[in-house]
Amino acid sequence: MHTNKTIYLSVGTNQGDLNKNLQKAIDAIAIYIGSIVKISSVYLSKSSGFKGNDFHNICITAVTFLDPEELWFQISKIEKSLGRIKNTSGNYENRIIDIDVLLIDNEIITSKNLQVPHPKMLDRKFVLIPLKEIAPQVKHPISKNTIEIALQVCNDKLEVEKTTSKLTKPLSLDEKYNYIAIEGNIGAGKTTLSNMIGAEYNARLVLERFTDNPFLPKFYKDKDRFAFQLEMSFLADRYQQLSDDIAQFDLFKNLIVSDYYIFKSLIFSQITLQKDEYNLYRRMFDVMYKEITKPDLYIYLYQNTDRLLENIKQRGRAYEKNIKADYLDKIHKGYFNFIKTEQNLNTLIIDVSDMDFVKNKQNYYSILNKIKTHKKLL
Repeated sequence: MHTNKTIYLSVGTNQGDLNKNLQKAIDAIAIYIGSIVKISSVYLSKSSGFKGNDFHNICITAVTFLDPEELWFQISKIEKSLGRIKNTSGNYENRIIDIDVLLIDNEIITSKNLQVPHPKMLDRKFVLIPLKEIAPQVKHPISKNTIEIALQVCNDKLEVEKTTSKLTKPLSLDEKYNYIAIEGNIGAGKTTLSNMIGAEYNARLVLERFTDNPFLPKFYKDKDRFAFQLEMSFLADRYQQLSDDIAQFDLFKNLIVSDYYIFKSLIFSQITLQKDEYNLYRRMFDVMYKEITKPDLYIYLYQNTDRLLENIKQRGRAYEKNIKADYLDKIHKGYFNFIKTEQNLNTLIIDVSDMDFVKNKQNYYSILNKIKTHKKLL
């Protein structure tokens, strides 16, 4: 299980549009590294160690679940994507972007790619001054001095000037949303994604208790006989869980992530129930729905039917082995019809048919980016 860590980064640039470069770096860090907590003011300084353009520098506090090597790898990718080409001579040079890891909690790390604390941070005022602004009482794990004291004893003579430039801190997922509901077809990966987001943002998870339903195995053996019992038991259980858990969690203002929403009951019941059964069921549903907390964002994970069948086969649940493609297609149709007609729900459809967001972290970051940048259509 990943553990979130607080990290401190130094970001500098002296080529092109300096503020634009810094903002692009900030936005990329928020997507591929973690939630940004604080951004310092922008500071101007002369180039140090070589003759070059003046620099704009900032420091950032962020929270990440990445391990140190993955953190270094993602930072390198961000630098490259923003146009930095590192030389092999070891000499300092002008650069469009430079991102250094200063501190990772209180850790001391020495590896091929990464040294933490940054070995030169205590000798650089263009690092210490912006870092003091956002983390004055944080201690350097080797010198044991606070950043405030480290700046006082620093012998660097470089002049560092605070500018009036303004940068924007991207909203983190838990700042933008209070409640996210993730749904999808059978085997789409909704529970897996909910768990991943929950772990990264320390969110409160509301996961469907489908394994406790005694009617589910019976339903897959005889759909006509057990459909109404199954759908009513699901509806009652989902209503109780969503009512109790989300109402309780709201008191603490945490991000809540659920791997289902009560509309799932309505969609499946349309497929499984006879007309008279569905009419009765819908009356019960409408009464319950009025009392349920609405999610700030409703996500539908779309997987094509072939991928769904592969996923279902791989997870090997005995009661799912007889699920057919046409049944999954009906569920797809039910969800899309619902999404088209439901006007009061902030909905985001994400196609994950060609993704493996468990094994491929870039796929996961892509999904997070879609969620973070999603804007509700008015």
